Formats: sequence, structure tokens, C-alpha cells
Amino acid sequence: MKRTSGNYVTSTTSGESVHAFVPYPLPPAAPALALEGFFENNNRAELALARLSGVSGLVPSVDWLLYSAIRKEALLTSQIEGTQATLTDLFDEEAGIKVGNTDDVEEVTNYLRAFRYVQDNLRDPRGLPISVRLLCEAHRLLLDGVRGAGKQPGELRRSQNWIGGTRPGNAAFVPPPADQVARLMGELEQFIHSAPPGLPPLVKMALVHAQFETIHPFLDGNGRIGRLLIAALLEHWGMLAEPLMYLSGYLKQHQAEYYRRLSIVRSEGDWEAWIAFFLEGVAVAAADAERNIIAIASLVATDRRRLLAAPKAGSASYRLFELLPMMPRFTIERVRKALDTSFPTANAAVQVLEELGIVAELTGQKKNRSYSYQGYVELLTG
Repeated sequence: MKRTSGNYVTSTTSGESVHAFVPYPLPPAAPALALEGFFENNNRAELALARLSGVSGLVPSVDWLLYSAIRKEALLTSQIEGTQATLTDLFDEEAGIKVGNTDDVEEVTNYLRAFRYVQDNLRDPRGLPISVRLLCEAHRLLLDGVRGAGKQPGELRRSQNWIGGTRPGNAAFVPPPADQVARLMGELEQFIHSAPPGLPPLVKMALVHAQFETIHPFLDGNGRIGRLLIAALLEHWGMLAEPLMYLSGYLKQHQAEYYRRLSIVRSEGDWEAWIAFFLEGVAVAAADAERNIIAIASLVATDRRRLLAAPKAGSASYRLFELLPMMPRFTIERVRKALDTSFPTANAAVQVLEELGIVAELTGQKKNRSYSYQGYVELLTG
């Protein structure tokens, strides 16, 4: 049986009269969700998340894993929106190595700032809970000084927007009129904090993400904030203690299907197909992240054994090696600062790792040289 997930109202924008879609409050009704169809997929996704949490104990520092996982999510969620930056661009920018597409890198860096802001608030007993206000503050950071900075950063939109097409009249989708956004977002916040019992957390997450994207509460950055909300809810609902999974990788790989499934929720009320897609995405992304952690742990352990067996290795080279997973691209000056030592000592530590083939010099120059923990970078970008 088909269900209706909202109704259309007439809205005027840019001198055109359009039919804007206003979603009904969550959870879906008439008929209610067929939850029995999700048990197997939901259990598979939950198990994949549990395995991911467990495997993080393979490395000495979970910070290593978070460094790469959060940056991959930031990069991939931005690439879905057309950003051209790469992971090595991000590493180079952090290392002080010049990158070409600084605007794109800044967009990814802004996502990292917004993500940290949300996470810090959720972990602080006095911080903001998941709320419209928290998402608005994250949105302000996301658009700070980049493309979209003129589109009401940090504020719910005050005008009609549309998705696809060159003008409202030929848009693929027209979200709710601006005067309904605050009410709809308030209802969404209420659902997050008082969803009916019996709905598994991952199913609730799928519902929330689709509803957020349908409301499209901002003039720009809706996709990135909507996906940031998924990461926040994974922690809020106790599914993943640390953001080790980069779901945006799956959504980018299946981008057309991602948008199609969201569209069918609006046009046909088919929440079940969207939830099935979402649960599959979580299971696949968690398994990918688990494999990546095992590969990283193996690489780092192998390289550490080689370093410990090297006659020339000393305290500075050991200390530098332990920093590499959180500064995979670097200059001698960055090493000097990180180790709080002299330039010759930093240079000697780098030379030990280079001679062992653990790091590689990138420029081929005598001066202003930069280096890469290449095996690790290739694992992350592969």
C-alpha cells in the first residue's frame, strides 16, 4: 500500500508560482512502517558497527584512527557537493605545504570545524544537545568565509529554495515554504528526543536524515549538515562511541541512488526502500572502515618493528614515527616544532625514516623539502 509522506502547497519565488512539498511529521503513518522487514538488515548494520568499535583497540591510539576517519568523512561529504579537494591536499595544507585549490580545502576544513563543534557540545554536560540551534551554529562554521557565505550562515532560510533545474518552475524538487521551516525543524528536533519506542536507532537515523533533506532548512550546505547530523546521532544514540565510519564514502559511490531513494520517499511515500538503502550503507561503510583499521594497524606495526631493529634509530626518530599517523605529510620545520627540538636533530630523525623507506621525500629539491608517510597515505586514499 502506498502512503503519502506530505502535501503540496503553492509558493511563489522569483516571480513564479510553484508547488512546494511539506512533509508530514515523523514517524511515517498510514500505513506505519513495516519494521519486520528491517530486522535482518538492521542487525547486520548494528553488528558491523560493533565490530568496528572493537577493532579500534588494535592500534595504540584511537586518535590516529579519528584523524584519518574524520578527514575522510569531511572530504567525501564535501565531494558529494562538488568540492574538488583531495585527502593529500588536506594533509598538505595542515603541513604548511602549498596547495593549489585553497578554496576547496577551506570548505573541507570548515566541515571539520563544524564537526568538532557539534561533537564538543554533545560531550560537554553544559553543551547544546542535538537541536535546531546546534545545527545552525554548525552551519555558521561550515559557510564561514567560503562559497555560500552570503547565504544566511547560521540561520534558517527566509526565502524559498529549490533543488535541480535552472529556476523554480523546472526544479526537480521544491522544499517547504520558508514560513514553515521553523515549525518543521522543531518537529524534527522533538522526534529526535522523543521517538516512539520500538524504532531501532539506525532506522530513526534514516528517517531523520531524509526528513532533514526534505525540509532543506538552509539556503546552502544542507547535504553536509544533514550528513553531519548522521554522525552526531550515531554517538547520541550509542551506536558508535567515536566517529570511525565515513558513511559519505558509500553515499558518494551510490550518489544517484542516494538522491533517487530520497526522492521516492517524497513522491511515493516509500520510506522502506530508503531505510533499506541506508542500513546497507551503514553495514558496508562500517565494514570498509574496519578493513582500513586492520590495514593501518598492520602497516604501522610492521614499520615500527623495522625502525626498532635499525642501528641508527634513536629517540627522535622513534618519537617522530609515532606522530606520523597524525601528520602523514610534513616538512623538517614541522617535525622540529612537533618534537620541540633543533633543526639538525629533526633532520636526522627524518633521514633515518627515509633510509628505511618508511617516508619518502616529495620535491627532489635540496631546500624546502617535504615528506610523506606514503604507505599510510596510499591506504587512506586507495
